[in-house]
Amino acid sequence: MTQDTPTQATGAIALASGEVLFGYGAGATGTAVGEICFNTAMTGHQEVLADPSYAGQVVCFTFPHVGNVGANAEDEEAASEPARKAAVGMVSRATITPPANWRAEVSFDEWLRTRGIVALTGVDTRALTRRIREKGMVMCAIAHDPNGNIDVEALKAAAAGAPTMEGRELAADVTRTENTDWNEGNWTLGEGYAEGPQDGPRVVVLDYGVKANILRLLVGAGARVAVLPGKASFEDIKALNPDGVVFSNGPGDPAETGKYALPTIKSVIEAGIPTLGICLGHQMLALAIGAKTAKMPQGHHGANHPVKNHETGQVEIVSMNHGFAVDGSSLPANAVETHVSLFDGSNSGFKLTDKPVWAVQHHPEASPGPQDSFGVFDRFVGELKGKVEA
Repeated sequence: MTQDTPTQATGAIALASGEVLFGYGAGATGTAVGEICFNTAMTGHQEVLADPSYAGQVVCFTFPHVGNVGANAEDEEAASEPARKAAVGMVSRATITPPANWRAEVSFDEWLRTRGIVALTGVDTRALTRRIREKGMVMCAIAHDPNGNIDVEALKAAAAGAPTMEGRELAADVTRTENTDWNEGNWTLGEGYAEGPQDGPRVVVLDYGVKANILRLLVGAGARVAVLPGKASFEDIKALNPDGVVFSNGPGDPAETGKYALPTIKSVIEAGIPTLGICLGHQMLALAIGAKTAKMPQGHHGANHPVKNHETGQVEIVSMNHGFAVDGSSLPANAVETHVSLFDGSNSGFKLTDKPVWAVQHHPEASPGPQDSFGVFDRFVGELKGKVEA
């Protein structure tokens, strides 16, 4: 897969395993280091790259045309200023064209620059994806220099010397720094985001890099939402007198984030407060009840993953973005597997039989992606409404 350096190259990517690909730089200039993964989404590329769960990663899109719809503020997924530290790099097959969508406010290239995302276009993404699929995700270094001054040896050294995702705590980099009330609800074309309810159950969200649309759908389901930093204590949560707690998505190794988060999570479970975990929150809830997590060879990244819902018998097409997974066989006797990936059989959700705890690995907020799993929010907030009204 390694190429000779073409004279016109303005960008390159080097893998820690030694392969180098050249192409045309886009977005921010300079060099970024991260874990390379591939994402199969055909749309929603702005939302993908703005997802804080991608912090520390370089995303190779399998769909060839990326960014031709431009970017706009309404599709923002960062729910706080620190959460804007999401994906560090992007690789695509086709060069980025001017926006051809009426909702575009800026070109995708300009949006990449403002986000500090180093991009590389004109690359054989099929070969790169095949390499990740067959040999696993690997650390990489990606560079963009408009003058074509690419130091290949330095790039290879940066990739080879980068720490892997195992053992990395990244949630602290993308969490908010103070408590915030969130009042932005569902988006409607031509009307923008609805305001939240004045009454209804109080939901406290622990922010490990929460996506904005998760908060919007909680509000849309009828919850009054307060968002706390990821390192908030159980006492901080209790002070808000919550009817329910959500542990959010986020980046990095769940075992590392769990070093400060698990005591709080365990206390919430023991207190019997209805609890929902999403993605990283799902993984840490599993760790809190004694289950295990493990690094995946290639991860799940896309907006078209089939998941079997054992409770309904239905297959849901969902969005996924995770490089670690819960070992379903390690779940304790009081945990029932509720969802499973039909790609590889990995655990995609569980619930407890003796506590009001639910968790899903996928991103049910559909930003980007299908809306098959919106019921996760309706069910959770519906349970809280029943409790409040009882």
